[in-house]
Amino acid sequence: MSPHVLILGGTTEARRLSAALAARPGTRVTTSLAGRVSRPGALDGEVRVGGFGGPDGLTAWLREERVDAVVDATHPFAAAITGNAAAAAAAARVPLLVLRRPGWQPGPGDRWHPVPSLEAAAAALPALGRRVFLTTGRLGLAAFAGLTDLSFLVRSVEPPGPPLPPHTHVLLARGPFTVADETALLREHRVDVLVTKDSGGAATSAKLAAARDLGLPVVVVRRPRLPEGVTALPDVPAVLERLDAALRAAPSPGGDGGPYSVDNRRRDPL
Repeated sequence: MSPHVLILGGTTEARRLSAALAARPGTRVTTSLAGRVSRPGALDGEVRVGGFGGPDGLTAWLREERVDAVVDATHPFAAAITGNAAAAAAAARVPLLVLRRPGWQPGPGDRWHPVPSLEAAAAALPALGRRVFLTTGRLGLAAFAGLTDLSFLVRSVEPPGPPLPPHTHVLLARGPFTVADETALLREHRVDVLVTKDSGGAATSAKLAAARDLGLPVVVVRRPRLPEGVTALPDVPAVLERLDAALRAAPSPGGDGGPYSVDNRRRDPL
């Protein structure tokens, strides 16, 4: 039978993976998008938009669509989706692989302040600066709404909804960005502290180099932990290699074998 692979997420890595799998004769690939972005880019294979209704709904969908493997290629901060995927894959007895780009690492000259959450980032800001470049996305801005004495430059792909900090200028933009552009932006808005999530990847990393060159402090929100027993692979080639091995070894979905456990031998970087 032709294998059916479900990819969760619209990240750059998810798009590369869907293209690689769709190019394989006889492979059915479905990419599931949460629907938070109004104009997602083109994807190879089948595409579905919207939630599954929690882990039970996802389990039912995996069985109904006879999915042979799930690849969670969501954003590193999509903790709820990753948890649901782990529970559903175990219940449906299909292999789960998690694709996560490596996290950023501080280098010489960086003034990083790692924190565990957006709320912790908000608490750290008053001691670090007054003019904040906030690049954590449009969701979760409520954590900063109470900082009435600070000014915020918020960059987002789509307009954020309330609540927002009272002194906020919204910049709608999508990466990749150059170091020169980021440096000019920081200078133009007289930014004295940057806030970012540890998303990893090159598309939005230029801001870190610009902050380093200007000597600015950077508040870095650490990634949430993966579910117990779940590990991550760093790129598409590693996922394809492990996926092939898992599909060769796995019995048919719903068979008598126990829950699958794919030992990826590499923990999430942060």
